[in-house]
Amino acid sequence: MTTAQAIAFPEENLIGWERALYAFLVEKQRRSGSLRTVQGYSSMLQDFFGRIGKAPDKVTAQEVFIWAHGKGVSGKDPSPVTIGARIACLSSFFRFLQRMDIVVSNPCDKLERPRTSTPPARGLSADEVRRLLAVIPSTPQGIRDRAIVLTLVLTGRRRAEVFCMTAGDLSFENGVCFYSYRGKGGKTGRREFPQPALEALSAALGAFGKDLGVMGPADSIWPSPCATDGRGLTSGTFYGRFRRYLQKAGLPPAGLHLLRHTAAKLRRDAGESVEEVSRFLDHSSLAVTTTYLRRLEGQEDRGWGRVAEAIGLSVAG
Repeated sequence: MTTAQAIAFPEENLIGWERALYAFLVEKQRRSGSLRTVQGYSSMLQDFFGRIGKAPDKVTAQEVFIWAHGKGVSGKDPSPVTIGARIACLSSFFRFLQRMDIVVSNPCDKLERPRTSTPPARGLSADEVRRLLAVIPSTPQGIRDRAIVLTLVLTGRRRAEVFCMTAGDLSFENGVCFYSYRGKGGKTGRREFPQPALEALSAALGAFGKDLGVMGPADSIWPSPCATDGRGLTSGTFYGRFRRYLQKAGLPPAGLHLLRHTAAKLRRDAGESVEEVSRFLDHSSLAVTTTYLRRLEGQEDRGWGRVAEAIGLSVAG
């Protein structure tokens, strides 16, 4: 995790602000369970305080507004999503400072968040998953990538949870492989590693001359020729490869969370109940799962035909 010491706070009360920021990032990581989220927050906070050169208790709403709407490193105007993310990051930090009785007010409270349209969630169908797998090459990297896709689809884990897996997280009991994980919000669990994913993983390790039985407990199960000291493929590198696979398969571009959506969709399509899918996804409540599935499945409108007939429109069928 990027530490608070990298941020150029003014000399006044320097150590105190560094400690506060470090505590904020630690809490954020524990609550989100995502190192990537923490790194993103740290990067934005570094950029903001590096630009204004002020301690948090001296920051004004106008300064936050100018930074949030200002051009980034690329020189382009930020999108509404980026503006919203910047304000949310700073606001979260200031809310933490308020809870710790370090500052009195949050300058972000005076700002209006930009309106954004959330793109509809989607999951791949079984046929689309087959198309995706079909375009992955039979090279060592391709065999590994196939194992990653199968693991994400069959376990439904988030990408950070999958890419952090090491040989020590896997164990065998009576011939069945189990994996341990640490999920969002600090949740921990241990579940069966699906057999097709395990077979794909064994093939991937073999393609790189590795054997799960003799690997060190800290060694990543996702080998990469560029990695050293047991470190494996990063999710960022795989993301670029995944996008190319989607394009080659004739599928719309998407992030890796698409495969978690796919896992939920395929479970529901296979007849699992909402309760079963909720447990599978480690959701905090059935309401979360219901909303999640509703966004994926859409809602059939059974009433429009009667309305159309009432206003004199012909209805085919």
